[in-house]
Amino acid sequence: MNLLYLHQHYSGPGGATATRAHAMARAMAARGHAVTLACGRYDGAETGLSGPFRRGLREGRVAGFRVVEFDIPCGNAQGLGARTGAFLRYAGRAARLALRERFDLALASSTPLTVALPALVAHRLRGLPFVFEIRDPWPELPRALSEAHLGGGVPAPALAAMGRLADAACRNAAAVIGLTEGMAETALARGAAPARVHVVPNGCDLDLFGPQVAPWRPPEAAAWEVLAVYAGAHGRANGLMTAVEAATVLRNAGERRIRLVLVGEGGERARLMEEARRRDLRNVTFLDPLPKTRLAGLLAGAGIGLHLLAPIPEFAEWTAPNKLMDYLAAGLPVVTNAPGRAARLVGAGADGIACGIAAPPGDAPALADALAALVAEPARRTAMGAAARARAVRLWDRRIHAARFCEVLEAAAEVPALARAA
Repeated sequence: MNLLYLHQHYSGPGGATATRAHAMARAMAARGHAVTLACGRYDGAETGLSGPFRRGLREGRVAGFRVVEFDIPCGNAQGLGARTGAFLRYAGRAARLALRERFDLALASSTPLTVALPALVAHRLRGLPFVFEIRDPWPELPRALSEAHLGGGVPAPALAAMGRLADAACRNAAAVIGLTEGMAETALARGAAPARVHVVPNGCDLDLFGPQVAPWRPPEAAAWEVLAVYAGAHGRANGLMTAVEAATVLRNAGERRIRLVLVGEGGERARLMEEARRRDLRNVTFLDPLPKTRLAGLLAGAGIGLHLLAPIPEFAEWTAPNKLMDYLAAGLPVVTNAPGRAARLVGAGADGIACGIAAPPGDAPALADALAALVAEPARRTAMGAAARARAVRLWDRRIHAARFCEVLEAAAEVPALARAA
């Protein structure tokens, strides 16, 4: 099969962003398929390519597959207009690629939702079958963020247009992949045939994260401090002010055994840092985004993985954070303030042992209590960490999910060919 993988925000392991696409493209290539992954220039991403852009792109081979990188910068620090422009420019360049070369299948991985445009164009003009992957449900999440005044206020006409595009993608796709059952339900609600909808969740990179990694700690971390690490975006949707408030509660209670380490960037980072300075929070460290390989060492030197989101009900079943998988793979007990799927994931498993604690959404004192409880009970923390790693190996090994991902794509490529033959 000759596969066109449309993923605007692709990154390899050298970057600071999600590497699911890298793993899935590599798995398809390992099964003998020719893979072309088309991406843009995403902040924090590293495609593995070097050298100048010519005529707005550069390309080369990475981990057994071809990468075509368009010179289209995009990142969370951009305003809505700039990001929208980047999304549309990528869609246009990717559509030309899809029409210029011969592919057997396209995979459009959203977000952004506009990756569906080149797939739909090639489907209409060339009859190219495509798979639509939902990593974040759009426009459902932007609508929820706008209603909660956390997403920059996406205009109603734009939400309506996104709704029509999502409908078209779900109804015309040979298969739809959702990262959670909740995401799969959004595809069904938009007209996807039930037999074509599949759940292939995020998984754990057990080679990159785990006990085999050499640990490191920030220089300001005292030997007696347990590090609680949050690694991810610093936007309003992430609700990190709750972490600053929890650090304040811990400081005021005289708890000196915990250091919160917030790794990443985003629109709220400057405000969070200023607030931490204003409160004189010496138990909080901010770090710039780290390559995944460097992050693995920090998690190896930490004691707790911190998973935080703003208290928005839609987040309960519509999010699948990579950071949660990274914490489990690293063998860290997790403290989350997200209900629903995340809370279930860290709850007691079949062995009766939990691998984390779920605090109520947006409740800073409860978050502080959960952190203090794990620090006060080293044996419990160790048992939860061991349960996290065991669960990562048994249930969330990314290689297992990559095999299922490949099977869905292979079946989707066969169905149209069989239909034409009939």
